[in-house]
Amino acid sequence: MNLYGRYFSKYKFPFLVAVFCVASEAICDLLAPTLMSNIIDMGIEQGRISEVYYWGSLMLFVTVLGACFAVTRNILASMVSQRMGADLRYDLFKKIIYFSEQSADKIESGSLITRMTNDTAQVTMFVNGIMRIFLKAPITCVGSIVLASLLNFRLSLIIYSIVAVVAILIIISMKLSYPRYSTLQKAMDKVNSVTQEYLIGVRLVKAFGTYDQESDKFENANSKLMQTGISAQMIITLISPLMTLTVGTGIVIVIYIGSRLFALNLANPGDIAAFTVYMAQILTSLIMITNIFNTFVRTKASNARIKEVFECDEDFTGSGEIKKLNGDIDFENVTFAYPNGSGVPALKDLSFSVKSGQSLAIIGPTGSGKSTIAWLLLRFYDVNSGRILIGGNDIRDLDIETVRKNIAIVPQKPMLFSGTVAENIRWGNKEATGEMLYQAAEKAEADFICRMQDGFDSLLGSAGVNISGGQKQRISIARALLKNSPILILDDATSALDAVTEAKVRENLIDKTGKQTVIIITQRCGTAMFADRILVMDNGEKAGFGTHDELMENCEVYRDIYKTQIESSRGA
Repeated sequence: MNLYGRYFSKYKFPFLVAVFCVASEAICDLLAPTLMSNIIDMGIEQGRISEVYYWGSLMLFVTVLGACFAVTRNILASMVSQRMGADLRYDLFKKIIYFSEQSADKIESGSLITRMTNDTAQVTMFVNGIMRIFLKAPITCVGSIVLASLLNFRLSLIIYSIVAVVAILIIISMKLSYPRYSTLQKAMDKVNSVTQEYLIGVRLVKAFGTYDQESDKFENANSKLMQTGISAQMIITLISPLMTLTVGTGIVIVIYIGSRLFALNLANPGDIAAFTVYMAQILTSLIMITNIFNTFVRTKASNARIKEVFECDEDFTGSGEIKKLNGDIDFENVTFAYPNGSGVPALKDLSFSVKSGQSLAIIGPTGSGKSTIAWLLLRFYDVNSGRILIGGNDIRDLDIETVRKNIAIVPQKPMLFSGTVAENIRWGNKEATGEMLYQAAEKAEADFICRMQDGFDSLLGSAGVNISGGQKQRISIARALLKNSPILILDDATSALDAVTEAKVRENLIDKTGKQTVIIITQRCGTAMFADRILVMDNGEKAGFGTHDELMENCEVYRDIYKTQIESSRGA
């Protein structure tokens, strides 16, 4: 499997040592029946006790030596497989971090979790098995057949027939198992996705009281997983007893024919006893080989899913240089449709310009393409036609890190992480001092932080569950301000704030130095009207661009929004 080649060079030496130990242990196991045959034929049958002691001592030594090899390969197998599993999980997580938006849209988060946990564990278990028993089984099986043939060729013909039947059963098992295990992994993805959706929306579920619907949804996914699991396990459940029966029948035939050959002086008692042990070893090896192939089938399905993650596209790259840009923004005839979407452009032939230090408000109905402008500026996606310039540079010619280091964003839905308030704000600047944190919080009107029990060292739950929506937004704004980038984007970032607090935040955000461009995406006309320029969007197209007074004169869409929000509220 190609995936293992990524790590083989790193763990080549301990892996080869483990393989040597496995092979040596198998050889020790193979010698035991032959030594037992010598004890019977040369010692017991001839009444020579010295031969019994000699061959018995040699058999004991070989057994102890095999045990030492077994302990060594078990230790190496555990160390290497677990370290490789850790490396694989890290590489997967690192790959996911750099996912392009198209890749993130392609694979559900629940499926990614399954691939990082269950699929990685399956690969780890397979590597552990290779180093512990998977190599031992074929060596023991082939070795038993060869040594049995050397002992008595006539009896060995029975073994060949048994192995042929078992090989057919293994092939049938593999052909039936693989599609079922692939379906099993997908069913596990669905269970994880349903569980994750509930945990994310648990408050909404409680608010609407949709417990029964969520329970039914999980029950359906869980039942599908159960049925798929039963279907996959049923193959092993049926094949394994058939193999045991086949090999057991072979042992009976060996004893019967061996007794007939002994009566004709064509076989020794030791040969028959050794043959019986070899048949038992072959039985164990064949059952183990069946399990190996079934594990291989499961690992093959997991490997394909992990490989799919590694083959996903990463963020776009440019020149590789990270440089400071000014806040000039130019959209030139930009048209864009979301990949794998409806195909309808979210933006159509959009053009506008904003100079460094100006404030731009983007307003329009829901679904008019306002947030899409922010995603394109951050280069989560590339435009289908036209171009976007920052500081006079086409962003497609810039390194992705350059683009994003020059832009700070406060998303529509503020996302905070478990940790302290200070740790969350320092996302904007890891080297920020306490004074810088305080100033950013002050500009964001986040004075509530100082009233918290531990101030900036107060702990936040995952996603900030222990603070209000308005507090989340202000911490998120403080984080963006601390970045001190040439461009600041606020995507409906004050929707949870009251009018007075919003006005204060808006006033604090206006750059007095004329170096920072502030883009405010909003649904509120009362917020947009204070910006230097207002871009009015309607159905992905520019409906108007200018100051508040200019738009009131010549933009019908803007006038309708103003009348609906401002004049109607005054009349009320």
